[in-house]
Amino acid sequence: MADTTLMSIPGQVDPVPVAREITPRADGRVDLIGLPKKDIAVLFEGAGLDARQAKLRAKQVYHWLYHRGVTDFEAMTDIAKTMRPWLAERFVIGRPDVVEAQHSTDGTRKWLLKTPDGHEFEMVFIPDADRGTLCVSSQVGCTLNCTFCHTGTMRLVRNLTIGEIVGQVMLARDALGEWPKGKMDFAEVEDEAEYTADGRLLTNIVMMGMGEPLYNFDNVRDALKLVMDGDGLALSKRRITLSTSGVVPAMARCGEEIGVNLAVSLHAVTKEIRDEIVPINRKYGLEQLLQACADYPGASNARRITFEYVMLKDKNDSDGDARELVRLLKHYKLPAKVNLIPFNPWPGAAYDCSTPERIKRFSDIVFEGGISAPVRTPRGRDIDAACGQLKTTAEKKSRAQRDREEAEAAAGA
Repeated sequence: MADTTLMSIPGQVDPVPVAREITPRADGRVDLIGLPKKDIAVLFEGAGLDARQAKLRAKQVYHWLYHRGVTDFEAMTDIAKTMRPWLAERFVIGRPDVVEAQHSTDGTRKWLLKTPDGHEFEMVFIPDADRGTLCVSSQVGCTLNCTFCHTGTMRLVRNLTIGEIVGQVMLARDALGEWPKGKMDFAEVEDEAEYTADGRLLTNIVMMGMGEPLYNFDNVRDALKLVMDGDGLALSKRRITLSTSGVVPAMARCGEEIGVNLAVSLHAVTKEIRDEIVPINRKYGLEQLLQACADYPGASNARRITFEYVMLKDKNDSDGDARELVRLLKHYKLPAKVNLIPFNPWPGAAYDCSTPERIKRFSDIVFEGGISAPVRTPRGRDIDAACGQLKTTAEKKSRAQRDREEAEAAAGA
């Protein structure tokens, strides 16, 4: 049963009611996913190993967890057989539970996942010719209430933990068959003939799923450190992008403590319109936001800030809006790229998508202003996996309906 005890955390309007942190496992075991090597060593020492032994075992287990992706202590072949049951009694190797997996006609994949305390959230994998991007969630629900976004119609339930965030990346690697294969004797140099990594489908991560990553800063930071660790998941920070709606006080910290690429959900160039469609603008206005972008550590022409701009018919898509966008980005001397996003419809939405002709005209004006403004091709619309469409299937389907669909799929297999 989900814990619904309320607490307050910072949000668009303080305080925001959310559920408390997850309750401990009923069996008393500790989930190792989400823990760095030093914390695993501390746990092992606390469970009875001496300091030297704890450090060695932590190094071995960490490698198996994050580099090899195993989900069972019995698979850790360099650890003594008598030691493995000791680990299994005290610890667990977690993954988010998969409630439902969907495939789009364009190859996009979406998973509905469940936390150990019963809350549901989504992640999306988008394959392209030269890359594969995993869209990762940071919260169950969202507090920002952006009016064009389906996720914004959900209430915020709670932050995802470090393990639940990094677990999404690990689950995607499970599904895509991306873990290294072969013998592993934990030598300093492994035999390349016996140790190969197949596929390489997952190349990029975007923190653009459900929730506002900077309202779950510590957990997002620590999860991404595990993703970027060369001894762990080993994904370059240049292949990771964090998207924010404009939590200005946390943006500098993001650059300094995480160091990944920054994307900003801009979506409007006037206070009136942005106040309406991105309500956090009432708290941190356009000028504050753009100045924070100008000050973002590491931003340069080689590492441009991406400005996301959803195209809403007769709302933010005029020639004047395009020219003002160019003016603002140049005024703040921003190394910028603009992603124009055709609005993805959802039931009850108050907006329509701009026409293709209007989007092209908007793009041309921005390009003529010297700023790259590609139009993002909508992906996964048929399974509600496109930008702004994520909303847990729990709020759209009954359990009985899901059971029927699973039975029909099994019968047709």
